[in-house]
Amino acid sequence: MKIAIIGHGKMGREVESVALSRGHEVVCVIDVDNRADFSSEAFRSADVAIEFSVPQAGFDNVKAAWREGVKVVCGTTGWLNAETAPEVERACAEGATLLHATNFSLGVNVTMAASRLLARLLAPYPEYRAELEEVHHIHKLDHPSGTAITLAEQLVASCPRYTGWQEGEAPADKLPVTALREGEVPGIHTMTWHSPDDTITLRHEAKSRHGFAVGAVVAAEWLAQAPRGHRYTMADVLGLKD
Repeated sequence: MKIAIIGHGKMGREVESVALSRGHEVVCVIDVDNRADFSSEAFRSADVAIEFSVPQAGFDNVKAAWREGVKVVCGTTGWLNAETAPEVERACAEGATLLHATNFSLGVNVTMAASRLLARLLAPYPEYRAELEEVHHIHKLDHPSGTAITLAEQLVASCPRYTGWQEGEAPADKLPVTALREGEVPGIHTMTWHSPDDTITLRHEAKSRHGFAVGAVVAAEWLAQAPRGHRYTMADVLGLKD
């Protein structure tokens, strides 16, 4: 498979290493100083582009790839929201192809599926109350993490007792989310359900960036064979649709 990499920071370099180790060809690498290469033959030859940049540039990068007819796996968070989603849906209806995730770790996505199931099973039992905690390294300035937000939104959608989530202390109808920044922690997400009788804990701890990069390349391998004109998620890749 031919892969283009958009964003050559720590994640981009890790993705490049994983892609090469899995036998793929990296045909183009685009960073802030060579954006003109979006219009190159090398970029257009890619089966899939994998994008990891910053929120301010993420959507522009995705659209630049779409203009060249290249499918995109995007791991940049913070740009896909209520304002941009309609434009994404219109583009996909016209043939653009996107696979976006707040976290590409295979383990995280299986954990998300388990969390959704747990929320549905406990929804009829108000004695069980949920809380979510995430821990990341001190260099991560945004909070909660994109993964925590996804976990929170999915739990709220799966358990009607919650009308939303809130960082810090929260009223009974809101899921409380705590974000901590400590040392060089790659990422820990812990979902806990408490009742007067017991506690159920679901926890995922990342050991390095490598797992995120592997998941992104696995997603690209899947997307290269997928029909155009859709917006996909890791649930599609892993067959985890509820």
